[in-house]
Amino acid sequence: MKIVKHIFWTLYRVWFYILVALPILIMFPILLISILKESWYPFFFKLARFWAKIILIGMGFKTIIKHEQALEKGKSYMFIANHTSMADIMLMLVSVKNPFVFVGKKELAKIPLFGFFYKRTCILVDRSSAKSRQAVFLRAQRRLQSGLSICIFPEGGVPEEHIELDDFKDGAFRLAINHKTPIVPLTFADNKKRFSYTFFSGSPGKMRVKIHKFLSTENLTVEDTKALNQEARQIILKQLQVFNK
Repeated sequence: MKIVKHIFWTLYRVWFYILVALPILIMFPILLISILKESWYPFFFKLARFWAKIILIGMGFKTIIKHEQALEKGKSYMFIANHTSMADIMLMLVSVKNPFVFVGKKELAKIPLFGFFYKRTCILVDRSSAKSRQAVFLRAQRRLQSGLSICIFPEGGVPEEHIELDDFKDGAFRLAINHKTPIVPLTFADNKKRFSYTFFSGSPGKMRVKIHKFLSTENLTVEDTKALNQEARQIILKQLQVFNK
């Protein structure tokens, strides 16, 4: 039985990477055109959402998304969520219709095909470099000023399996305060169970998402960064505990 499970998990992982690569290969010419101009990014974002839906459906994941507050079309937000899985990127794209730009680790740019578009459309960060973090801050500012939203996984990486929710970094909250951009916390309930970074694990099933009420930054200053950080983390942590009951 254990051997059968290991064979299933291996094939399941291989199938995931096929689903990641195949739509990119098929859509490559149109994807390439969509990234030629920064002003065309909303069109690229629609293609990315389509790509993400193919992967989630193909993996047998059923998304269940609940909103506490509706997003306004054309408004900029700072989206944050807990980070547990390789499928987090796809689930975020499916959950949110407002065009946003990911801030993510530069290592993902090394993935064949995916990395080609990732490094040309996302804001890459080398977390070991203070200079890189500052450059990220400036690039994110420019995107917010152009009317786009930003998505950051504020744990700064995927925590170890036994950690339910790691501490949040301050960058997303400081940026949101500076630009008076609302924070939108999202809780991903099942991604660790569905498709974690542990190789021999995962299965089809539901993927629940809770999009929480927005946290206003209108009257906040940089001195409020840590308090806003903690408030957002507590919202996601409490929702994880509700989901896990």
